[in-house]
Amino acid sequence: MTENHINLGPFYKESKGGQTPEEQIELKQQLAEKLQQLNVLARTDFLPRARLQLDIAEILNALERKPEAWEIAREAFAISMQQESWQDAVEACNVLYQAGQADSVAVLGMGIWLAVTFPVAPELTVALLIHVIEATPDDSDAAAVAAIVARYVVDLRADDEQHESHSFLADNLLAMVAKRHSNVQNQDEMNRWLDRLQLRDPQLFLPRLAAELEVMVGDKWWFERDVLRGKLPE
Repeated sequence: MTENHINLGPFYKESKGGQTPEEQIELKQQLAEKLQQLNVLARTDFLPRARLQLDIAEILNALERKPEAWEIAREAFAISMQQESWQDAVEACNVLYQAGQADSVAVLGMGIWLAVTFPVAPELTVALLIHVIEATPDDSDAAAVAAIVARYVVDLRADDEQHESHSFLADNLLAMVAKRHSNVQNQDEMNRWLDRLQLRDPQLFLPRLAAELEVMVGDKWWFERDVLRGKLPE
């Protein structure tokens, strides 16, 4: 077991604001450069435009210009979905969630659905699941489900080079959630906790994640899930 305070850096990178005046100036310079690049990029360069829009939206979020960030990330999301670039669509959902607008929680749910359904990079999937853990009370079973899905995704998708470091962090994330949920202190307690919450079998915990996503998104889905399921790789 590990302590509550762990390093989630590779999984979780988000601006916390509070930049110095010099950093603000640098961000504004970066914004101007990115906007200029966007202006000269052809409208038919769909994915390069979407990725540049996400860079712009991240800078706008850092500058606390969040409604503007939402609008440009929303357009990037639409382009990414049209191009069936699921990784970029999930990146857009992450940026949209960080914009903190009225539908941000719904968008986080949509992003997690896409990230779990499609073969998206495990570190991005885990980053979205961490948002759920951070936003839920300590005794929430939803946090436990998010943590075990994070561990599952790492096992499923991380390549040999990534797996050791990613699984170490995912295990620490799960331990942190277990400690705050039920004061789990050792491996025996962890085993009992996993059994009690039925967190060992993906056929049990994945439907529970789906139910949580239904609550998060409600009737605000921006895409037809049944249609997208038909696009899954064989």
